Amino acid sequence: MRFGIIGSGSWATALAKILTDNGNAIHWYVRNSDTIQYIQKRKHNPHYLSAAYFNQAQLQLTNDVQELVNAVDVIVVAVPSAYVSSIFEGIDASLLEGKKIVSAVKGILPDHNVLLNQYLHTKYYFPLNHYFTLLGPCHAEEVAAEKLSYLTVAANGLDVAQRVKQYLVGPYIKVKCSNDLLGAEYAAVMKNIYAIGAGIAHGLGYGDNFQAVFVAAAIREMETFLDAIHVEKRDVKEAAYLGDLLVTCYSQFSRNRSFGTMMGKGYSVKSAQLEMNMIAEGYYATELVYELAVQNNIEMPIVKAVYEVVYKQGN
Repeated sequence: MRFGIIGSGSWATALAKILTDNGNAIHWYVRNSDTIQYIQKRKHNPHYLSAAYFNQAQLQLTNDVQELVNAVDVIVVAVPSAYVSSIFEGIDASLLEGKKIVSAVKGILPDHNVLLNQYLHTKYYFPLNHYFTLLGPCHAEEVAAEKLSYLTVAANGLDVAQRVKQYLVGPYIKVKCSNDLLGAEYAAVMKNIYAIGAGIAHGLGYGDNFQAVFVAAAIREMETFLDAIHVEKRDVKEAAYLGDLLVTCYSQFSRNRSFGTMMGKGYSVKSAQLEMNMIAEGYYATELVYELAVQNNIEMPIVKAVYEVVYKQGN
């Protein structure tokens, strides 16, 4: 399969490293032409994971997204969710026919308030059996350092997920497969909300004892939500659910936890966003999940509390 990556942030760079370390040549969409020239000359991304070096013979860099889509079989979308729809606006629908799309977005599209698979189905009638989602627990910084990491590929069927898995497994990357496509994608969205909550608690001065109780309550709340909106059965103790929740709530690399910590210390939403200079996906996710909980009459006290802080007290 010919892979193409859309995005040049930390996660996109980490995925480019995984695929090329496994011997795959890739097409890579990088919006900024100066960044393309830098990577071609210096063999690494100047802005993210600069310790990760690339063999130029394996990279076909472009700032033309249609050129990338036309050249590949599998499109890996690894940009912040706020920018996804603007990128896809430049893609002709006919170019997506027969392609596979792997979502590494981990957030909702805020201008449409939907998951990526819902957006693609509405705009392009993109078939769900050609759609995959790529989950953690996995931080880009540890991938760059080649620390042992685990990924989950979720698809509409285990045999389908296996087709993508084989290209990702490597010396420092282990991969599991899941057929809980929609549940896993919602879980990837929700763990960012809970990480904001964990950060708020940290910013208020709560300690590890409280955090442990908080995370235990969060995984139960996540399970309640997933069972209510999606019938596929799952074990939330698996890495894609509990594991990803834990690393996002506790890790020093978690931008959502950092965002929540600032909120707990009294920052406004705008001030926290400016200070981070990065997007905390959980900010947008909070509103969507809260609205879904209200619409479906699901009791979600943690999500409600985060929503109250971020959207009512934090502006």
